[in-house]
Amino acid sequence: MFAKLLKLSPLPLFVALVVSLLVCGFSLRHNNEHMLKLRDAVYSADKAGSDVTVPLQSLQAYVTTHMNTNLDTGVYPPIQLKYTYDRLVQAQGAATTAQNSQNSQVYVDAQKACEAAIPTGFSGRGRVGCIEDYVSKHTTTSPVGATIPDALYKFSFVSPRWSPDLAGWSVVASAVLAVLLLISLVIRFATRSKHS
Repeated sequence: MFAKLLKLSPLPLFVALVVSLLVCGFSLRHNNEHMLKLRDAVYSADKAGSDVTVPLQSLQAYVTTHMNTNLDTGVYPPIQLKYTYDRLVQAQGAATTAQNSQNSQVYVDAQKACEAAIPTGFSGRGRVGCIEDYVSKHTTTSPVGATIPDALYKFSFVSPRWSPDLAGWSVVASAVLAVLLLISLVIRFATRSKHS
């Protein structure tokens, strides 16, 4: 069969190569355009404040299984959930403010309770133990955690060099047809130069 392919005229091989290259170009472009739609869905969910888990998983699944879906935009990492991160930082700030307010109220209550329990003493030195005990018994919230690491809201996915989809197989077909066309042309040239 390979010998029959090599004896083919270069014209059908050339036409098949052009068709294969067109299919390859369109399918590579489709892969990239679909990735852009999925990436925009992640950004939209992030900006709207809705759950980004499903769009992010869809983007990851697509990028890691299709060629020509590189996320590189010049910024690293390319996917940054800025709005989600900002909302979490803002919520943590509000929780810290609320906790500080609550802790201040507990301290004020402790002073009042200990003044009533221990009315004597110069400048309240005898009440220090009472205040510490009251605060430890009446503080119900644990301290708010440290800064939220922004790395948890930044993502990068790697696109494969080749994938078994229409784009990948059309690249393989184009390469095979190009090699066959080249061999066919070399054989034609060699047989013509022998006869002349």
